[in-house]
Amino acid sequence: MRDSNHPNTRHLTAPGRLLVGANYHPHDSDPATWRRDAAMMQESGLRIVRLGHLAWDSFEPADGDFRFDWFDEAMDVMHEHGIGVILDIAVRPAPLWLHRKHPTIGVIDPDGSHHYPNHRYTEDAGDPHFREHALRFTDRLTRRYTDHPALAAFGIDNEPGDGPISYSPTVLTRFKTWLKAKYGDLGALNRAWASQRWSRRIGDFDEIGLPRPGVAGGAPERILDFRRFVSDEMNGYLAAVSDVVEANAPHALTTSNMWYYAPSKHFDWAAGAYGRRLTRPGNGFYPSGSLMDTDSVRDALFGIARIRYEQPDPFWCTEFTTMTAAPGSIRRSAYASLMLGNQLVCGWTWQTMHAGEEQFLQGMIDWDGEPTRKLDEYRQIATEFRTIETHGFPYNPKADIAIALDFASQIAWAALPESHDDQALTAFRTVLDRNLDVRIVDLERSELDYKILIVPGLLVLSERAADAIRAFVARGGTAIMTADSASLYTDGRAFRATRPGRLAEVFGIRVGACEEPRLLSELNGRKGTDDVQVLLGERRLTTESPRFDLIESRGAAILGTVADLDREYPAVTANRYGDGTAIYIGLPARTTLLGSVLDTETERLAVRPGPSAPEGVMARAITDRHHLYLNLDAEPKTIDLPRTGRGVLSEQHLGHRLVLAPWDAELVAFA
Repeated sequence: MRDSNHPNTRHLTAPGRLLVGANYHPHDSDPATWRRDAAMMQESGLRIVRLGHLAWDSFEPADGDFRFDWFDEAMDVMHEHGIGVILDIAVRPAPLWLHRKHPTIGVIDPDGSHHYPNHRYTEDAGDPHFREHALRFTDRLTRRYTDHPALAAFGIDNEPGDGPISYSPTVLTRFKTWLKAKYGDLGALNRAWASQRWSRRIGDFDEIGLPRPGVAGGAPERILDFRRFVSDEMNGYLAAVSDVVEANAPHALTTSNMWYYAPSKHFDWAAGAYGRRLTRPGNGFYPSGSLMDTDSVRDALFGIARIRYEQPDPFWCTEFTTMTAAPGSIRRSAYASLMLGNQLVCGWTWQTMHAGEEQFLQGMIDWDGEPTRKLDEYRQIATEFRTIETHGFPYNPKADIAIALDFASQIAWAALPESHDDQALTAFRTVLDRNLDVRIVDLERSELDYKILIVPGLLVLSERAADAIRAFVARGGTAIMTADSASLYTDGRAFRATRPGRLAEVFGIRVGACEEPRLLSELNGRKGTDDVQVLLGERRLTTESPRFDLIESRGAAILGTVADLDREYPAVTANRYGDGTAIYIGLPARTTLLGSVLDTETERLAVRPGPSAPEGVMARAITDRHHLYLNLDAEPKTIDLPRTGRGVLSEQHLGHRLVLAPWDAELVAFA
């Protein structure tokens, strides 16, 4: 029955709304409890549920046998209680009947062992049989529910970067086809793969094998191409699902738990983000449960930024921590996420599971339906979000600073001591801790409308990306590049020309090999360590790094040096190019050193400052009249306000000063 008092719930997702919800599993629970649960959700202020994920065979228990009647009731129950539904399109994991019908969809590991699908995500998303059935299921599901009044959005897959890569014969066949399309002939392939090395020249496409992962698994050029192939297949699969959704439900919102950067099958999501394949980009938000661990909150915020890229649409945290999270930590994370543009906090999960791998992963209610303290915390968040939602939320970051992220550089770093991702995370933390907005960008797609561009260990540099950096600096921007950047051509071979490759004249330097501080320090009679002293102007900065680049000035000014070794080594250089400045830091991204350089440039370029706040307090100007403050730390913080204000949450007059309790939040409305 569809309740006429709630004609539809899509108004819930409009601007000026902040949403709190839960992941709910009607296929894993007794229908007799659905109304009880929906009533509890409604009473707690939860306005969204996410349904359907990981449940393909509940809708299609046998090939072509679609059964939706049971789920119609679940949708209707949510509608009756005014709760919107994110309906996940549950095409991974695939049902066992599909594995039996088409064994080629299964996963084979690099050693040739077949993976029985005991665990989720053990299917080959590039397999044509898998895609055929997945798209048929997507078509039937979206046609049935596109006009249901409970529908808030469709979810496109779940954690698509998770699950093992398959090394099956059918994958090899498709990889060969991909290589033929990319290179055309064996001469081009052999040049790109440097196959003269170690006698690995390819005389026929049938001689191609699948490179194993890891430094010792195969030539890096081959690994990079194979991972690009896997990435293209994942994006092709997701695009095909999205195309069906857009055809059947052109006005429906789309979201996901888009964990594309999972270690097992990290793929390139940039094209999807810039193409707005998700109208509400989404992901799970899982910092540690500890209130003392603020780094994990920053790491989770980086997940939002790297999925959203420059997309202007609100973000949805389609999963959010419950478990044994310390009291208050979920609320703290919820407010932190608002400062990155989040609109939805959707707890994983409503009820502790009755069976399966997550039966002891604690939810908002226990196995017997009794509420836990996590439900109380989500209720508090929902109440507070309703109080503040009309004051400029969801927030849209207004960034003057960008950080370049590159898929190929993350894949190609394996022989280096530090990954591109880790350097990008350090850069993100450095900007975040200054209460400055920042965007993650793809250099080949972004217009780079910023004042500062950080290029952290971007190992692989294409001509198009190099041209983008060159043009950005020439028109007045500051590019800050860190060690290991611009080292490889796009095929994975090292630049033969002067490094930083394609940009040596922009940065005014030559980058040679590297040195290791722990070895050089032995020349001074010290036990080798990674400790590094950097003289930057009149400041002495202490940091650590396993290595640093050898830099020769070719016109650039030397701003800083590595000291206290056998001699001083240039560490930070700046070069005027056109109307802008190109800065090179010869160490991997480190908060101390990068932060010092960043502070100088933000002041010089008049970067829009965030609200003034003491260390450990996140702050954003949500509107000209509303500032959001969050204390990440375990001690009270006193904040000097720019003018008299009123606490929207506390309903207190604040004057010119706000005292935030440990881990507390406040939205200040100024007169």
